[in-house]
Amino acid sequence: MLTRKQHELLIFIDRHLRNTGFSPSFEEMKEALNLKSKSGIHRLITALEERGFLKRRAHRARALEVLRLPDSLATRGAQAAAQPAAAAAQPAAPAPAFAPNVIRGNFAQNLPGAVRTANDAAAVQLPLYGRIAAGLPIEALRDGGESVEVPAAMLGGGEHYALEVSGDSMVEAGILDGDTVIIRRGDVADNGAIVVALVDENEVTLKRLRRRGNSIALEAANPRYETRIFGPDRVKVQGRLVGLVRRYH
Repeated sequence: MLTRKQHELLIFIDRHLRNTGFSPSFEEMKEALNLKSKSGIHRLITALEERGFLKRRAHRARALEVLRLPDSLATRGAQAAAQPAAAAAQPAAPAPAFAPNVIRGNFAQNLPGAVRTANDAAAVQLPLYGRIAAGLPIEALRDGGESVEVPAAMLGGGEHYALEVSGDSMVEAGILDGDTVIIRRGDVADNGAIVVALVDENEVTLKRLRRRGNSIALEAANPRYETRIFGPDRVKVQGRLVGLVRRYH
């Protein structure tokens, strides 16, 4: 039996993992549960670990894995998933050694550049502009002519592009050196969103955006890096993070 706060935190972590692919930060969990300190989050996570609902993955900063959900939620989820699967059941072809699940969406045919891969799953070629610093800011490259293929289901409306991450200042948000981030182009973002920010017209960096009165803070997700504070006229949002692609070698 879980307490109300344990249940709320478990559902929030599970939903965040499904929507973003990485764990929420302690700050995000604290705000979601309306707690006053992060120590309360530590206690809740420890309790969920002891009860077999959560697992912390070794050597990954703030990386959490949901092992199971409360029985009532797990049962409802299994029933909902079984209904459309049963309706569409048909003899299956032999599966390859690795067969990733692909989310399909009718909107894919309306996305510019949409193509069909060999397994008939909609994919989109996005321009890969270059490497963006997730540590010290560097200028993003915009003339490489390269592209990266991503599942169309990762994208919604609007224009998107990709950037390769360089550095480790966003590791506690699940963003690692060498990852490819998918950015929705735009000049506005919610407070707390991870954005591509242009600083003083010549530095580009990937950070969490915080508004503090008339100032803008670009916040790292690694305690080794300090938060940088700027006047509002020094920072321009160039897009916000909507997805991440990671290659394993």
